[in-house]
Amino acid sequence: MVPLLLVLLLAVVLFGAGFAMKFLWLLAAIVLVAWLLGFVMRTAGTGGRRSRWYRW
Repeated sequence: MVPLLLVLLLAVVLFGAGFAMKFLWLLAAIVLVAWLLGFVMRTAGTGGRRSRWYRW
C-alpha cells in the first residue's frame, strides 16, 4: 500500500511542477513581448532622441 501511495504522491508532485513550469514559461513570454513592444513604441525625448520606456 505504501509504494502505491508514494507513486501517486510522485505523480501529483510532477503534475503540479509541470503546470507551474508551463505557467512560468507563459509569463516569461508575455513579459518578453511587453519588453519588445517597449522598444517599438518609445516616444521621442528632448532633442529628438528616442528615450527609453523604462526608467532604469
